[in-house]
Amino acid sequence: MKLVKPNRLKKGDLIGIISPASSPDDLTRIEKGVQYLESLGYKTEVGKNVGKYYGYLAGTNEERLEDLHYMFGKKEVKAVICVRGGYGSPRLLPHINFNLIKKNPKIFVGYSDITSLQMAFLKKANLVTFAGPMLAVDLYNEVNPYAEEYFWRALTSPKKIGKIQMPENEELKIIHQGKAEGPIIGGNLTLFASLFGTGLLPKAKNSILLLEDIGEVAYRVDRYLVQFVLAGIFEKINGLILGHFTDCEETDPTKKTLTLDEVLDGYLNNLMIPTVSNFSHGHIKNIVTIPFGINVKLNADKGFIELTEGAVE
Repeated sequence: MKLVKPNRLKKGDLIGIISPASSPDDLTRIEKGVQYLESLGYKTEVGKNVGKYYGYLAGTNEERLEDLHYMFGKKEVKAVICVRGGYGSPRLLPHINFNLIKKNPKIFVGYSDITSLQMAFLKKANLVTFAGPMLAVDLYNEVNPYAEEYFWRALTSPKKIGKIQMPENEELKIIHQGKAEGPIIGGNLTLFASLFGTGLLPKAKNSILLLEDIGEVAYRVDRYLVQFVLAGIFEKINGLILGHFTDCEETDPTKKTLTLDEVLDGYLNNLMIPTVSNFSHGHIKNIVTIPFGINVKLNADKGFIELTEGAVE
């Protein structure tokens, strides 16, 4: 099935705002994020259920699903940006109308918990989605210029995105040398692992896998990586890119633990594929927007990553 790229975003276009996972504690962040988008010349429509709380969720399953379906169904909406991640996106998966998504391809942006929706959209609708800045996390206050550049380039230009220039004073860490190429899949380690056995993961064979996470201490990362091994993922992919693993070290000095690096090394040392870490993606300010599904070149000899095509029409 042919990869579906959404139409590029143009000034004056309508952007829909939804909360498929959690709500921010500070709801003024939503207003500030909206002001940022409108200051750039875009129109916005905030989902009617945005800002609700249902425990750690941004409303009930029905409320969050209603906003998702509404934004994809409304012709005037050209892009859908998530408020934040958190918890609860996978709850929507059994109820999503994937035919609606397929018939109305549009830009869909988020990361972290949103990974579950993005992988499902790629699998079920072959739709390119964007792992990039979210409204109440990255776009509400002094937007990071590095993140901003890659974000708008991915959403507004059909031209090849090209080589990713790492932020100042940072570079890729090469774990295994070599060159690899393929469609990029992945996102948040925890959410990707939670989709094993559901039929909602895009095929891993010949792909480039990107992984990042936050707040998962070593023994939990260890558990997820065992799932990848048992599912044969590392044997199928062409290359592996590790983004940032934020706050993933044990902070309780009384607990016996391995470091995150010790856990990762145990799995990565035996891989026979090009592998890099410290890529500028994850729960960080300098987040590079990654369009899932497009072709990527990983050069672990010279230490660069290249997005070899545009992500929008």
